This record gives sequence, C-alpha cells and structure tokens, in this order.
Amino acid sequence: MRVEAALGLGGNLGDPVVAFATVLRRLEAHEAVSRVSPSSVYRTAPWGKLDQPEFLNMAVLVETTLSARALLDLCLSLEREGGRERRERWGPRTLDIDILTYGGETIDEPGLQVPHPRIAERAFVLAPLAEIAPGMMIGGRSVADLLEAVMDETIRRDPAATERLQGVQTV
Repeated sequence: MRVEAALGLGGNLGDPVVAFATVLRRLEAHEAVSRVSPSSVYRTAPWGKLDQPEFLNMAVLVETTLSARALLDLCLSLEREGGRERRERWGPRTLDIDILTYGGETIDEPGLQVPHPRIAERAFVLAPLAEIAPGMMIGGRSVADLLEAVMDETIRRDPAATERLQGVQTV
C-alpha cells in the first residue's frame, strides 16, 4: 500500500543545503519511495533554544510503501549519515528529519508520534508544508489555516538557498 507522508527537514550547522540535497537524492533512490516533492528552502529563527544560528527548513512529500516505523528508521539513518548528534533538545544540528504526517493516520507509539505533536505551533514547519500541501488536513484544519494562525515575519523563503539546493541536488 502506498502512503503519502510529509517530512520536515531542518539544520543550522555545517551546510544544510548539501545535507538536504543528500537526503532528497537518497529518498529518490530508495526502492520503497516512488515520489519525492520538495518545498523551497526557508530561513527561520531558532526555536526553543535561541542562542544559536538561524535554521534552514524545508518540507518534502513522499509516496512510500514503508510503514511509519520503517520510514522513521530511514529518517534516523539519514540523520546519522548527515552527521547528526543528539546532544541537547532544540540545540543546533547538522540535520533533523521529522515525520510530520503519514497518510491520515494518528500514531502514538514510543518514539513515534504522527502527526508531529507540535506541528500546529511551528510556523517553520508549516510554511514550507503549506507551499506544497496547503489543503492537507491535520487535526481537522488545513495546513494553510494552521499556518495563518502562527505565521510571523521570522519565517521567510530563501530563494538563494532554494536555487542552490536545486543545483546541488542534480550533481
């Protein structure tokens, strides 16, 4: 069974654009992933822990035959390959990949909560997701409506990073 899942990517250490491009290439090459549709790259202020560099964020829709748990395992593997070290909550990172949605399912298991439990309060997740799936429903509301409720000026599309991602991704 094919399921559409939404992933959120973020990073603020090293070169997040290269990390994002690597993730997109690996997803596209994965035998259980048949479609990868990325958003633009967004530049966002840090969240949670404020004394760190700005983040780059993006969203990706994938069509997959992986279970939600197997998709999580793939995301964690891609994070490790990207140099992710989990040192402090909301701290700086080379790469973070979250499963935002998995079909229309609600999953609450140890280590896996879908939809992402704080998605409705995070404009840095909703802005890129609204670009590629504005009508997607989460908790009875569209992504566009959720974004409207929390959007602020610190979330902005980064045309240079988006263009660079497209160039790096094809290399």
